Amino acid sequence: MDTFDALFTRRSIRHFTKDPVAPDARRLLVRAALQAPSAADARPWHLVEIDERGVLDALGTAMEGCEMLREATYGLLVCGDPSLEKIPGFWVQDCSAATENVLLAVTALGLGGVWIGLHPVAERVAAVRAELGIPEGIVPLALVAVGHPAEDPGREDRFDAGKLHANRW
Repeated sequence: MDTFDALFTRRSIRHFTKDPVAPDARRLLVRAALQAPSAADARPWHLVEIDERGVLDALGTAMEGCEMLREATYGLLVCGDPSLEKIPGFWVQDCSAATENVLLAVTALGLGGVWIGLHPVAERVAAVRAELGIPEGIVPLALVAVGHPAEDPGREDRFDAGKLHANRW
């Protein structure tokens, strides 16, 4: 799939088959995350792969609105380490870029995924920190639930000319 196909066909998938995500695909998702740009090339991220059914189920139960984790067969958690920043405050943008890279790679591989926002929702951050043993100082930003799609929400054109401004507002 070419880059523009991935950009224009990426959709949030919340229902998955029971088929596991292949190790080669998982490795590509990790590599895609780590290829993201970051301010001053700081790369203030850490990733946690999750493929244990019990852990995905526990997270899906612990966080309201995250039931899709109970169907996903793989999760990739993107965490920020503010101590690695070279420009204070940019870790959120850097880790968001890594998360978006994962979502585009998910689509390019024919898989489905959805971005589950964690930070700044204290309850979600606490639930992930407790379940996965995330140390203090590391901030869980986003968890991407991944699997083989069991739904097809179709293509959506999100272009909105009213959001585009030229040279000035």
